[in-house]
This record gives sequence, structure tokens and C-alpha cells, in this order.
Amino acid sequence: MMNLSPTELDRLVVFTAAEIARRNRRLGIRLSHPEAVAFLTDEVMLAARRDLPYDEIRDMAGRLLTTDDVEPGVAAMIPMLYIECLFAEGTKVIALFEPIGPGESPEESRLVPGEIVSPEHDIAVLAGLPVLTIDVVNTGDRDVQVRSHTHFFEVNRALDFDRSAAWGMKIDRPAGTGIRFEPGVVKAVPLVPLEGHRVVRGQAGLVNGPLDAPGAQQAALGLARARGYLGT
Repeated sequence: MMNLSPTELDRLVVFTAAEIARRNRRLGIRLSHPEAVAFLTDEVMLAARRDLPYDEIRDMAGRLLTTDDVEPGVAAMIPMLYIECLFAEGTKVIALFEPIGPGESPEESRLVPGEIVSPEHDIAVLAGLPVLTIDVVNTGDRDVQVRSHTHFFEVNRALDFDRSAAWGMKIDRPAGTGIRFEPGVVKAVPLVPLEGHRVVRGQAGLVNGPLDAPGAQQAALGLARARGYLGT
């Protein structure tokens, strides 16, 4: 039976990940961030075990990978790499700065992880859909926030507006945004039709089915009226 220390177990994990990276390189697959780190770490640790000089190891490590070998943005995610290595005279830390050099595709070396690359022209949201503007007033005593994805017909019962007109509509705003309704303030709200399969489930529970089914709107209006929704 073989007993391994935590350090030895970590070394096996690094080696296994590095072997995956080597296989991917052989197949022409560009390396991810963990694969690139594992590959560099394993090669450096192996060189230390071979008792190569410190400066030769650093020079060798800087020539192992370029931006052509890794996924776009990976090089920028590894500005430095600290590797604890076992040399004949003991343990030393090798510091690699920008270990992944530029490849033959200079554009990719300038990619920044998380960067948003957008076209030069403006992007029109919900373009071409008919817009209906209705007046909405909050009759409650606290603010009401309505998000862009909500079926407007089913919003808070204290909001007073023409609910029949808002059937099958949502706020004309980008995803993730919305409108806040302060008590007593009248707001003009632009609405656009819901697209896709036009099936609404959950929310206030007034529809729970296809919007365009025969009788669906009248049934939902009756349910909303019975539950005290304004504007019905």
C-alpha cells in the first residue's frame, strides 16, 4: 500500500491535468486556462527534478506556449505564475512573468478576458415591433418595480391601467432592466408584444397557458377582477 502526502497528491493532479493538455495539443485543440497552467507547472517541476539550472528553467518555460496554443484571452489571465519546485538542494519558488508569449495571430494576444467586443453601429432592441404606450399609476403606498420580461397584464394589482390593452405585452426595455412606479405618479409606459410561443406560466397565475387560446383573455380578466386587480 502506498501512502501519499498532500503535496504528492497535488503533484499527481497537476500531472494528470498536464497530460490532458498534452493530448489536446497533439490534437490541435487550444488549451484552456487550467490546462495551460497545469502544462507549464508540470514542465517546470519536471525540469527542476532533472536538476536543470534555475535560469535555464525560466528560459525554457517562456518558450513552451504562445497565444496560438491557448484559447483567446487565456494569456492575459496568466500574468504571472509561481511554482514551488523541488531541486537537489531543496525547495525553491520559480516565478514566471507573462509565461505565454505572443503567437503569429497578434489580434488574439490583445484580447482581455471578460471584454465586450461590440460592433461599431448601434444595436436596435426589439426593432420592428409595434409599440403601445399606456398610462400607469401606482395606487399603493410603496414603490413597485416591474422587470422587462414580465407579462404586463399580470403586474401588481395596485397598478391602475387598461389591462385589456396590455394583454400579451411586455415593457419595451432591454432584458434585465425595468421601470419603477412610485406611489401616485403617472407614468407613460411603452409596451411591445411578447414573441415566441406566447405561452405564459407562473407570474401572477392569471394566464398559465397560451395567450392566443380562444377565451384566454376573458378568463384571465375575470380572474383578475375577482382578485382585486385594478384596470379590469
